[in-house]
Amino acid sequence: EITMTNFEVLTAQDIAKILKVSRATAYEIMERTDFPTIRIGRNKRVMAHEFQSWILKQTNTQSV
Repeated sequence: EITMTNFEVLTAQDIAKILKVSRATAYEIMERTDFPTIRIGRNKRVMAHEFQSWILKQTNTQSV
């Protein structure tokens, strides 16, 4: 169930900070076909819980 309390949306800058990579690298990650990117006009976002699930799937399976 999605409520406003768990409806956190992350930007490329947030992804870059979390992963300790450049913003350009974060945008490259967000272009991956397996990444749960939300496009709002020209903006790219990802739901925090979907990003967390994606990261867990990457662990020990392939390089990010």
